[in-house]
Amino acid sequence: MLKYPCLVLDHDDTVVQSEATINYPYFVYILDQFRPGTTITLEEYVHGCCHLGFADMCRQWYGFTEQELVEEYRGWQEYIKSHIPAPFPGIERIIRRQKAEGGIICVVSHSSDTNILRDYRTHFGMVPDDIYSWDLPEHLRKPSTYALEQIMEKYSLSPDQLLVVDDMKPAYEMASKAGVPIAFAAWGRKDYPEIAGEMRRLCDFSFDSTKDLENFLFGEV
Repeated sequence: MLKYPCLVLDHDDTVVQSEATINYPYFVYILDQFRPGTTITLEEYVHGCCHLGFADMCRQWYGFTEQELVEEYRGWQEYIKSHIPAPFPGIERIIRRQKAEGGIICVVSHSSDTNILRDYRTHFGMVPDDIYSWDLPEHLRKPSTYALEQIMEKYSLSPDQLLVVDDMKPAYEMASKAGVPIAFAAWGRKDYPEIAGEMRRLCDFSFDSTKDLENFLFGEV
């Protein structure tokens, strides 16, 4: 019997390594287009996304208008067509074992449906059971509990039958409000001890490697 019938996985920097190699470089480019001469470091970008969320970081720090957010997203969608992030080593085994044992894989992410589907097909030869992404209206994206509520209703699951696996604070806020346990994907935050320390304190579980998570979910391998 599976410990958690449903895994609710984040995408960027939980399943795939995309922040430093794709999302941040594109934001540096778009920031210079919209606010010429303005710069942002990778560390600033990570902390902004973690504590504010991407959209509010853009609004509060750089005064992005709603139209600029739309234009940024459209440009990012074009950019990622030719930039495919690599998965974290070992994450494929978790996804495949969860499915092979009759479990459910849902993705709750601030990525788009298009690139989540592309990455799963490319790297794992499959697609998730459900995706709740940036394509949702903003008020329904995490940290909203909408995705978790939909998953529990659709599959007739209780909160303790789900496990959220994520590397950022909005997921903790989502999971805690819904009463769903959350595991910190520490393998995606090794270079950010402040964020990692906070997430370890907040989350129900913390795993330094995908192997540690696999052992927790399925037993020693």
